[in-house]
Amino acid sequence: MSAWFYRAVDPGGRRLKGVIEASSESAARAILRERKLLPLAVETTRRKPTGTSQGGIGSRDISLGTPRMGLKRLTLVTRQLATLIGAQVRIEEALRIVGSQTRGARDASLLLNLRSAVMDGRSFAAALDDYPATFGDYYRASVRAGETSGRLPEVMEHLAVHIEDQSRNRQALQLALIYPALLALVSLAVIVALLTFVVPDIVRVFTSRGADLPALTRGLIALSDAVSTWGLTVLAVLTAGGVTLALALRRPAMRLVWHRMLAQGWLTRNTVLKLNASRFTGTLATLVQSGVPLADALSAAADTVPNLHIRGKLRDVTRRVTEGAALSRAADASGIFPPMLIAMIASGEAGGTLGASLDRSAAEQSADLKAKVAAVVALVEPAVLLVMGGIVMLLVLSILMPIVSLNNLAG
Repeated sequence: MSAWFYRAVDPGGRRLKGVIEASSESAARAILRERKLLPLAVETTRRKPTGTSQGGIGSRDISLGTPRMGLKRLTLVTRQLATLIGAQVRIEEALRIVGSQTRGARDASLLLNLRSAVMDGRSFAAALDDYPATFGDYYRASVRAGETSGRLPEVMEHLAVHIEDQSRNRQALQLALIYPALLALVSLAVIVALLTFVVPDIVRVFTSRGADLPALTRGLIALSDAVSTWGLTVLAVLTAGGVTLALALRRPAMRLVWHRMLAQGWLTRNTVLKLNASRFTGTLATLVQSGVPLADALSAAADTVPNLHIRGKLRDVTRRVTEGAALSRAADASGIFPPMLIAMIASGEAGGTLGASLDRSAAEQSADLKAKVAAVVALVEPAVLLVMGGIVMLLVLSILMPIVSLNNLAG
């Protein structure tokens, strides 16, 4: 069974389109005829490696492209799956129910293709691997950990909470940054326009009077000439550099170097370590509280960490624990955990409450991280106002100072 995108005509002559589940194109057409619909086209939504058609006329591969689900839809789907799986509904049935309630053809086809893969004998995590653009490393690693440990309902609940928090935080961040971003964009456009079109005309007036221009005005003239001559070139170079960097970061070796720089840089180290430690301890707490052996839980939780450098360090922690070391000592030796977290792990090990200690520590780190992000966002708006206001003040001074000098000469 797989998902098929169809276009059909009903008895009233209205054109319809949607997604249905069938074993083949002919079966999909038969289902449409049973619904008293005249099929115009039936196209597979599955990705075929050869790129050749299987169904005959009217069928082509990847008719909907590679499906990609938005964050809002992913949040809702994850919550629905967590609820159904927690109610002991089989994963293939849960995917069918959620897919049937999804309006968008792309999202519905993605869920039905996941169900088809599960019914073909693949694990849920392996089916998710076909859609890395929608289900990131953390999502797939969490599901894999839940399936491996036999605690998929608990892990899905933890994942649903995480996705909901991520969506809420992203929305709050976007709303908070809209005004500063617009302000910076408009101010930058005004400054570039002044340097390109206004300043040259004013300079001609000053030079025709033979005035001795102040240093600030001469600097503005030089900047205006540079923007007029090299502005487009610099913009093209910056764009090309950004595209090159984005392509380079797709390579695992370059991405590892970049992640190491983020984890060790003095400006980003604290935030990156706290973010990754929060994700790791939250997943580990869920697995440990679900009865997963510590070594297996560590291995699964390490795969949910987004930073590749820190992930490698966590694999060393897993190896040491497997060899018999205490988790607190292995975590301390790694150098990537805050002292408070190590103390919480040690107390949990001593008292036999490791899962609860990890859960409490993850909540505290998450709250601390949210507070820091909120503080940074709150500082962005006044910072933009100060910077742009300072630039505008320099522009005004560089223009007014020669005017005052000319008035003095005329007097």
